[in-house]
Amino acid sequence: MKVQEIVDRLELKGATKIFDKDLSGVYISDMVSDIIANAKAGHLLVTVQIHNNVIAAANLVDIAAIVVTQGKLPSDDVIKMAEKAQISILSTTMNRWQVATKLYEAGIR
Repeated sequence: MKVQEIVDRLELKGATKIFDKDLSGVYISDMVSDIIANAKAGHLLVTVQIHNNVIAAANLVDIAAIVVTQGKLPSDDVIKMAEKAQISILSTTMNRWQVATKLYEAGIR
């Protein structure tokens, strides 16, 4: 499945340009160290955190895209950093549980 398909299915808003990468799964965490230790390349990261360290961790692991929950939006410097790393940041007003449920229904695990 591609990032754009998840954007469409979950009605996500792009805070950055959408880089339509392949998704290999999902990882949900709000801890940078946990993301580095356990997320895998190609995963869709679901988090409430949106700061430079999350982008750095996502880039290190080769995360395909980030879904930021609870209506949070990144600052301009975070957007620039994500776009430079070609990581899409997507936003939703849903909480992490709601996003997880919809991703499961869409076949992303």
